[in-house]
Amino acid sequence: MLLSQLLINGLVTGCILGLIAISWALIYSTAGIFHVAHAGIYTLGGYLAWSLVTHGVPTLPAFIIAIAICALVGAAIQTQLYNRLADRQATPLVILVASLGTLAIIQNTIAMIYTTNILQFPLGWNRAVIGIANNSIRLSYPQILTLFAGAALCLGTICFTRYTGLGKRIRAVANNPFLADITRLRPRQTYTYVMAIASGMVGLCGILVSLDFGLQPYNGVLPLMTATVAVFAGGIGSTLGAFAVALILSVLENLALLVMPGEWGVAIAFGIFIVFMLFLPTGLSSLYSRR
Repeated sequence: MLLSQLLINGLVTGCILGLIAISWALIYSTAGIFHVAHAGIYTLGGYLAWSLVTHGVPTLPAFIIAIAICALVGAAIQTQLYNRLADRQATPLVILVASLGTLAIIQNTIAMIYTTNILQFPLGWNRAVIGIANNSIRLSYPQILTLFAGAALCLGTICFTRYTGLGKRIRAVANNPFLADITRLRPRQTYTYVMAIASGMVGLCGILVSLDFGLQPYNGVLPLMTATVAVFAGGIGSTLGAFAVALILSVLENLALLVMPGEWGVAIAFGIFIVFMLFLPTGLSSLYSRR
């Protein structure tokens, strides 16, 4: 029973980490920016949804509005910060520091407005739990929603990047920004689109997690770190690879609770990352690209 529950909990957490990994990978593989402030957008999504719901906005419209605002904030960061730094020929290190500063601003602003106390959504249904397989596995409604959202968005992202005009444009810019520029694909505009899409996705992740565990201002950094490990271990630019590694890491972290304290979970994730980088430096994608 415990093993089954830990396994399903790992899959649920893995879906969240997988979506964070996919969204962060879109930004990194396209714009080449180590976007640490993504963790702030993740946190912001939950707080925006909570504020709208507590002020009487129906749940679904509240979530959609919060996701849209996250997308706009991400686009603003790209146009007003990263593009301007690029105009001044800032080094990647300067851009990273600017991203860290943006993260600190978002997190501390949230903490000043909402305090650091844990907040819960006043919905009721988000605390309901159902039993599966003679109650050997128990899932909350947010966890069930997370499983479906994770699978749907992973497949949706793959189809979007492969079969839509904007998706193909994003892939072209990611593969060769210089060539994309001279062929009038407008990389800067594409970066903004990518940032908006990725910020909306990570905002949804923040909402789903907050429905289950509540909100705290500084809870976005650790998921982003683990998701970043999944991106590099899965292979830069590989949506399926990043999502798969996120699932594997999360399941292993949860199963490790059978034999060791939970504090070792992060060490397990980064230990696996080191092994990946030693033996598969280009990630899982190198395995199926050879076929």
